[in-house]
Order: sequence, then structure tokens, then C-alpha cells
Amino acid sequence: MKIDAHHHLWDLNAVHYPWLMAKGEPRFFGDPAPIQRDYLLEEFTRDAKAQGFEGSVHIQVGSADPLAEAQWVQSVADANPDWPMVQVAFCDLTAPDAEAQLDALQDLPTVRGVRQIIGRAPGEDAVTGTNALLDNPMFLARLQGLAKRGLSFDLQLLPELMQQTAAVMARATDTQVALCHAGSPHDRSPEGLSYWAQQLSYLSELPNVACKLSGLGMFEPHWNAQSVAPIVETILSQFSPKRCMVGSNFPVDSLNANYDVLMENYRTLVPQADVEDVFGSTASWFYGLR
Repeated sequence: MKIDAHHHLWDLNAVHYPWLMAKGEPRFFGDPAPIQRDYLLEEFTRDAKAQGFEGSVHIQVGSADPLAEAQWVQSVADANPDWPMVQVAFCDLTAPDAEAQLDALQDLPTVRGVRQIIGRAPGEDAVTGTNALLDNPMFLARLQGLAKRGLSFDLQLLPELMQQTAAVMARATDTQVALCHAGSPHDRSPEGLSYWAQQLSYLSELPNVACKLSGLGMFEPHWNAQSVAPIVETILSQFSPKRCMVGSNFPVDSLNANYDVLMENYRTLVPQADVEDVFGSTASWFYGLR
């Protein structure tokens, strides 16, 4: 089963997304204006099916009400049983009511894990301070508790935080972790990629961490297969194909490439012997999507 392991959907009339309503505000991945509109399953699956995908993993995307977002995604999945879709929802693991949040999320059969972003981009992180999560003992305690619930954790961060994050994740090895966007290698200079690869090793050495080949256009708008080849080669080498999975990050990455170009570029970079794992099997076992 071929699975897109990282994408988003949104209906602006059903769920409030503050960042999608903030017109004229550039983001680290570019000008969001072209995607500040409804992006529904029909549009996504039209592209995904054309590339042979048969199922997908929806990732939370900054709604004002995370439970409402998760409930809406569940309703979309329920209304479209011909398209297998599971989801990773948001939960603030440091909140006093985090356990209640998780209980509510687990009432939804499509929920497989949670994402709480640790790092997006240097400029935005300087404002949000989300990296402070790593110093919060409740974050670690709840991260450890996800395993008991059968939930995974989607990890988004920057290379500068990988060593510190790995030390935290090493204390929660029963929890399966999916590293989003190859760890966000935002500095594409030779020196920047060398630093990213070295820092990445702290996470790849942990057996409970898998890696997503996704989001590579966010820090390189004019990327192509040749320019991201070192990134793909590094994650396949460090994690092995059985711990790597491909995700479109659509519609965010549609700002820089259409779905066909995106997936065909990724496909050319993954050796034929590894395609089954990277384009399906890893996501299938990680997220329990069959």
C-alpha cells in the first residue's frame, strides 16, 4: 500500500486556523497567500491517486481548537471510506489538562499520534520559544506516557536542537517518534548540510525514531532532485529505508512544486530496492494504516 505519510487538509468554514486568516504575513516557508483557501480531500486525492498513492496520514496544522480540527478530520475520513486516512493531532503535552486532551483525541478512531512542534525556523522560534518544551519535565513525562496509550509523537525541530532533543527522546524509547521534514535542514550550504547530518546522527541512533522525507521545499523554494540528493542519501543511510517514509507536505509544499514533480523527484532519489519501504511499508507499520 502506497502511503503519503505527511499532508494537511483544511476547510476554513469548519475550523479556524489563525495563520491561514493572517493575510499578508510571510512565513518561513514563503508567502502563504496561494494556500489561504480551502484545501479538501478531493483536491488532495486527485493528485495523490495520480501518483499511485492509496492512503495517507493527516498532520495537524495549527488550528485554534485542536480537538475541533481532529474531529473534522475524523468526519472527513468517515465520509470517505474508500480513502484510508489516519491522523496525527495536536496536544500540548505540558498543559495541566493534557491527559484529558489525549482522552478526547483517543475517542477518535483515526488518531494515531500527536505533534507538538519544538522548532519551525530560527526567526519564528525566537518569537514562540517552543524549544522551551525540552526543559519542561511535564513534556518528558507525557511523552513517555504516549507509549502506554499506543500513540506516537511527530517531532518537528531544527538541527540546532537535535542533540538536546535526542537526550530527551532517549528517556522515552518506548514511544515511537517520526521526525518531520528530515529534521528541517534550513541551511543548504555545504557547511550547513554537514552540520545537519552530524546533528541528525543523535536522533538516528535512537531505534524508536523514524524519519520523513518531506518538506524539503520549505527552505529551498527552487529545489530539484539534484539539490536535495545529499539530504535523501543521508537520511536513508542514517535511518535505513525501513525507518524512512515519504510525505508530500501538501498543500504547503505546493508553493514550490506540483505534486507530480515533487513525488517524481523523490522517487528518482530512492533506490528501487527501497521504494516499497519508503513509499508505503514504513508508514503502514508506524501509523497502523493498512
